[in-house]
Amino acid sequence: MLHHRSNNRIRAIVSACTLWVAAGAMPASAQKMEERLDTSGEVLRELINAPDAEIPEELLEDAECVGVIPGVKKAAFGFGGRYGRGVAVCRTNGGNGPWGAPSMLALDGGSFGFQLGGSSMDVVMLFMTPKSMESLLKDKVTLGGDVAAAAGPKGRNASASTDTRFQAEILTYGRSRGLFAGVSLEGASLRPDDDANEEIYGREINAERLLTGQDTGVPAAAAGFMSTLRQIAGQ
Repeated sequence: MLHHRSNNRIRAIVSACTLWVAAGAMPASAQKMEERLDTSGEVLRELINAPDAEIPEELLEDAECVGVIPGVKKAAFGFGGRYGRGVAVCRTNGGNGPWGAPSMLALDGGSFGFQLGGSSMDVVMLFMTPKSMESLLKDKVTLGGDVAAAAGPKGRNASASTDTRFQAEILTYGRSRGLFAGVSLEGASLRPDDDANEEIYGREINAERLLTGQDTGVPAAAAGFMSTLRQIAGQ
């Protein structure tokens, strides 16, 4: 009888500990996703405060989607590998409507260098065409292979960069050590970060529903990021 009670007590303690660990882990993970969104918003705000090196306003206003991947780092394995996690948002109604709901994004691989110096780099991507927007709906897409990508022009006036706009479907920028400039991400791959989406939205959700405007509910954790995006790229 005493042995039975002892076993019950042990099981109760183990069960309580398991629940405690699970309860502690979930908020920590959700907080990490929220920090990713907040950092992405900070990268966008940096564009506002960098008059000599900002992304041209015309390009931001014309972009069908915007992706931000803060803190892209050199991978610890392989040669020239890179990895980063961020967020992407697309305009609804075929690129003519307001911004939809954000979808978390992952970038891997590629041999692009850190031209601005430093061991990490914030990345901003402008998706300028319907095809480039559709690339975000795929399980994986390679920049420079599956879809044309090029270092984006900088400066307030984009009229002088017409050739670049027509040649590339995705324009890419990097920021390191406070400096912002066009940067090549050729060879890197993009894919939806489904696990992060589930964490942010509290349910399993398809990235396509978010990016095409089928699900437009913006989670509270992304409110700040979305506000900044609307401020610098229009509604």
